[in-house]
Amino acid sequence: MGWTPLHAVIHRTIRARKLLKRQQHILVAVSGGQDSLCLIKLLLDLQAKWEWNLGIAHCNHLWRDDSTANAEHVEQLAQNWSLPFYLETADEPIDSEATARNWRYRVLESVALMHNYSCIITGHTASDRAETLLYNLMRGTGADGLQALTWQRNLGKNIQLVRPLLEINRRETAKFCQDFQLPIWEDSTNENFKYARNRIRQELIPYLRENFNPQVESNLAQTAELLQAEVEYLEQAAQELRQAAMRGGDSDDKQNQQSTNNHQFFQLNRQVLKNAPLALQRRVMRQVLLEMLPYAPNFEHIEKLTALIAAPQKTQTDPFPGGTIAFVDGEWICWR
Repeated sequence: MGWTPLHAVIHRTIRARKLLKRQQHILVAVSGGQDSLCLIKLLLDLQAKWEWNLGIAHCNHLWRDDSTANAEHVEQLAQNWSLPFYLETADEPIDSEATARNWRYRVLESVALMHNYSCIITGHTASDRAETLLYNLMRGTGADGLQALTWQRNLGKNIQLVRPLLEINRRETAKFCQDFQLPIWEDSTNENFKYARNRIRQELIPYLRENFNPQVESNLAQTAELLQAEVEYLEQAAQELRQAAMRGGDSDDKQNQQSTNNHQFFQLNRQVLKNAPLALQRRVMRQVLLEMLPYAPNFEHIEKLTALIAAPQKTQTDPFPGGTIAFVDGEWICWR
C-alpha cells in the first residue's frame, strides 16, 4: 500500500493547523502500541514532503515483566527505519497514571533539549480525547479540563508538544497498522482495571456506544475541540481583565500606597472586577491562584477568592495551601 486517505487527512491537518514546519527536528514518542506505530509510519511516509529530521524516543515505566523486551522491540524498529533511538527508563516502577505521565513528559523534554529537537509528537487520538473528557468530567472540572488534550502546547524552552492524530480514532489506527502489517506490541496493562482510563476505554465507552450513541467517541472529541476554542478566548479575556485590575494596583493614591507599605501582598482592584461576568471573575482568580499556590487550585479555592470582590471591608479568607491569606482592604483584594 502507498498513500491512503489517512495519509491525506494527517497531511492536511498538519498544514491547516500549522502544527509542524518544514525541515523541523521532531522527536516521536513511540510505545510500540497501535497508535504510536500508526503515527511514526505516517510521519515517515510524509517525511519526503516535509523534509523532517525524525527521532524515536521510548519511555520504559518498568510496569510489566516484558517492559525491557518492549523497549528492545521499539529500538529494533528504529534501526529498521534508520532513525535515532533514545531510551528512558524509570529508576523504579511507576504505579500512578498521573506520576507516569509527568515523568514521561519530563524525560521527553530532556531528550529533546539534549539532542536539539524542537518538537515532541505523541500518538493521542480522538478516542483518547473522548476518554480524557469523561475521566475529567467524573472527577469534577470546568471547561479547561473538559477541553481534554489540545493539538499543541508549549512545554517551555522552545519545545512544542504536538498531537496530530486527534481527528482519528483508535479503530482507524488499528486498521492502518493491520493494512501495513506493522508489528504492534500488545500492552497487558491496558487490560488492568486498576487504572481508571482502562475501565473507561474497555467498559464505559463501549456501553455508551451500544446503548446511547454509536458515534459517542467522535462526538465527545468534537465537544473537546469546541471547548478548546472557547477556553482560549476566555483565558485571553480573563488575562486582559486581570491586567486592568492589576494596573489599578499601581495607583498613586496615598491611602493605597500607605497600605502597600504596611503589608507585603498581592493586589487586585475590586471595582474593575465587579462589573465583569462571573465566568471572567473566576478565571482571573484561578490565574492568580495558579501563581500563588503550591499546586493547582480547586473550585473551593477559586470561589472563596472570588467572593472577596463583593465582600465587606476587612473580610479575609481562611489560609490557602501554603498558609497565605487573601483579604479586603478598601477597593483592593490583597494577598498576604
